[in-house]
Amino acid sequence: MRTSVMAACLLGLFLFVSQPLSVPSRQIVNDEAGASPKTVDDEQLKAPSVQNETQTAVHPNGTSQHLPQTIIIGVRKGGTRALIEMLSLHPGIAAAESEVHFFDWEDHFEKGLQWYVSQMPFSYPHQITVEKTPAYFTSSKVPERIHKMNPAIRLLLILRDPTERILSDYTQVFYNHLHKHKLYQPIETVLIKNGDISMDYKALNRSLYYIHMQNWLKYFPLSHIHVVDGDVLIKDPLPEMKRVEKFLNLSAQINASNFYFNQTKGFYCLRDRGRERCLHESKGRAHPQVASPILNKLYQFFHEPNKKFFELIDRTFDWH
Repeated sequence: MRTSVMAACLLGLFLFVSQPLSVPSRQIVNDEAGASPKTVDDEQLKAPSVQNETQTAVHPNGTSQHLPQTIIIGVRKGGTRALIEMLSLHPGIAAAESEVHFFDWEDHFEKGLQWYVSQMPFSYPHQITVEKTPAYFTSSKVPERIHKMNPAIRLLLILRDPTERILSDYTQVFYNHLHKHKLYQPIETVLIKNGDISMDYKALNRSLYYIHMQNWLKYFPLSHIHVVDGDVLIKDPLPEMKRVEKFLNLSAQINASNFYFNQTKGFYCLRDRGRERCLHESKGRAHPQVASPILNKLYQFFHEPNKKFFELIDRTFDWH
């Protein structure tokens, strides 16, 4: 009799242990007493078909990995690193450490959304998860892919004067070649062909903002895309960051004490809870000297494309 009872108990215990553990998609846990709830709009978090396809990893401390609610989509050499570093000053933000390239690299995209989630940081329920991949803006297939994941997502786009962006683009490639002990063509050679602006130069295409913006506006309303002025951000970061806070419905946390001007580097660095840090030394490099006639050609070339872009977003920038 005693043996039968014990056997029944063991069988019951085995059946209980073998049941699959139910894990909520978002664990409602605060990281500290009085933590404020996430203030981003509820609709922004809704992507039912996608959320059901992914499983959320939950950490014992109440943090979890999940799809981003905000993506910095570009542009390359527009100031995306500065933007995500400054945005990370806000306690309501959890930012991915590296560029994920999920939507623009086929080998990553084929791994599926579960892999994408695994690349995200662990965050508390009140935080907004953000990732940045500057190449998204100029990739024709990315807008539709992001829209399928979450049509209500909020997008951040940081842009600079197109000519300045090209010079910065060239500078990065030049130093990459230099680091590998390889030669690279002078900037005049890549910019000019047969006396005119060379349309073969890829960096030129990246600065034709209106072409790429037209593609994004096919899938997202302008109200879901906030354009950050990259030229202003590096000169006076606080006003631009206050606009970003407002766009993401974040509480006002970033303030003047978070920034200080580094005379040696020549740009603003960050101060976060007593710790100071600057962007990597590769940021803020001096651009190559370009002859005035070539610069004027670039200014003239971008005049009409810039005008079209301003009309698209119903806003102007102080560009040449």
